[in-house]
Amino acid sequence: MNRFIAIVFVCFLSTGLFAQAPNPFPKTINVTGSAELEIIPDEIYVVVTLKEYEKKGSGKMDLEKVKTDFLATCRNAGMPDSVISIASYEGTNPRNWWSKKSKDELYATIAYQLKFTNSKKIDELVRQLDDEATKNFDVVRVSHSKIQEYRKQLKIQAIKAAKAKAEYLTEAVGEQLGVAVTITENQNNTSVVPLFNANQLAKANIAGYNGDWVEGAGIDFKKIRLIMEMNVVFAIK
Repeated sequence: MNRFIAIVFVCFLSTGLFAQAPNPFPKTINVTGSAELEIIPDEIYVVVTLKEYEKKGSGKMDLEKVKTDFLATCRNAGMPDSVISIASYEGTNPRNWWSKKSKDELYATIAYQLKFTNSKKIDELVRQLDDEATKNFDVVRVSHSKIQEYRKQLKIQAIKAAKAKAEYLTEAVGEQLGVAVTITENQNNTSVVPLFNANQLAKANIAGYNGDWVEGAGIDFKKIRLIMEMNVVFAIK
């Protein structure tokens, strides 16, 4: 019984000692640093939807013909097969697509995803597309091949900015900055706003375009704006 009491007493004593341990960083400063960069996208993902159609004097252009002509057009525009993939057939089940082939009143469709490196390449392809076969032409995503490296660089710059801010703030109150206690990455804010140029809008028959295209007067894609924020807690000496 006495031994049990002694063990309990030692446990309480140890707990008390830990609770009374001094805080190694009694004075701290919490700051946020940020850095931003605008980059021109070099990865532009476009989905082109093609459809069967009736050609005057030639009858129905079936999907196989439309596909063959489209892929030939892509190759003529200098696009390798590696940047072309099938996004979807009409409907969620390919069997639905085949069943529609037997119905004259319905037209099968297929969508391809294409990857471009710049808007000029898009213009080059658009000028060669079959307008009657092209149902939709949509930019679905833009990015950059080195975006992860840019984010890494911005995080480093944001931490340096946080340190510089902490230094002048502590100096303002007659203190000296100590070591970094914690570093936390805030949620980054990436704004991407792609814009078509007038030629793409007209050739792709996108609803809402009512203007005339003028050679060389197109609007290019906006830059990708990357913003990185880092929160750092510094000790004050």
